[in-house]
Amino acid sequence: MNSKETTAFIYLAAAFVAALVIANVLATKIITVGGIFVPAGVLAYSITFAITDTLAEVWGRARAQLLVTAGFVVQLMVWGLVMLAIELPAAPFWEHQQAFSTVLGSTNRIIVASLIAYAISQSFDVWVFHRVKLMFNSRHLWLRNNVSTLLSQSLDTCLFVVIAFYGQFPIWPLIVGQLTVKYVIAILDTPVVYGLVHLLRMRMANPAPSRAL
Repeated sequence: MNSKETTAFIYLAAAFVAALVIANVLATKIITVGGIFVPAGVLAYSITFAITDTLAEVWGRARAQLLVTAGFVVQLMVWGLVMLAIELPAAPFWEHQQAFSTVLGSTNRIIVASLIAYAISQSFDVWVFHRVKLMFNSRHLWLRNNVSTLLSQSLDTCLFVVIAFYGQFPIWPLIVGQLTVKYVIAILDTPVVYGLVHLLRMRMANPAPSRAL
């Protein structure tokens, strides 16, 4: 990759990891969207699918899958660091341990559910995007973006809710609520994917001039 292309990829990868990590933090708060209850991290997490679709379109399946795998490793690292921070003894003058643990600490069941759902759904998203692209000879970006995102978001939501909450809460209202919001976001992010792909291809078509060493 040329320098401009490398820079663009690094920024997209950084945005992907940032959205992924903050989504897990924001998920501790349940918000109301049009009368539907969803985790506050739903918007941040939905952004990750738009980024993987953009990478798959511009750089191919292998590069997108690499980012998905890196995201999984980062989540494990963040989980370990958060658990360590919670378990380390607080300074005697610091009085917010309970609030800190409540906001950042999740049950192991929810963490495992999040990791499993992420690994399967994101890899599935990249695979479906690639298959639809081959089927239509690289035409109809809107179609592969929406098909891959809607299917993978459905898989992600069902896996996460069932693994995390089965036997504790009615799972169907949670699944329907999250899917409704995620479907709306998935449809609305199509112009964003088109814009990102267009900007990246323009950048790649005009590489920065090489500098003499």
